[in-house]
Amino acid sequence: MYVCSCFGITEQQVKKHAEDGACTPRQIASACKAGTDCGSCVRRIQALLGRGACPRRELADQGRPVLAELERLEEAA
Repeated sequence: MYVCSCFGITEQQVKKHAEDGACTPRQIASACKAGTDCGSCVRRIQALLGRGACPRRELADQGRPVLAELERLEEAA
């Protein structure tokens, strides 16, 4: 089912981007442009993302550097 008809983005694509680390509608927009044209899909994207665990959100809530921390973790892996 399409979430963003402006760019032809499906629920599956949004879920895949979420699995890859996109935790917010803005991060989804950066990954695939969904929500950047008319904006009518942003609430649906928010619903798909829910309030599940998000490493980036957890780091930001703790006041820690999000991107630098993720890069360090990736290098250690």
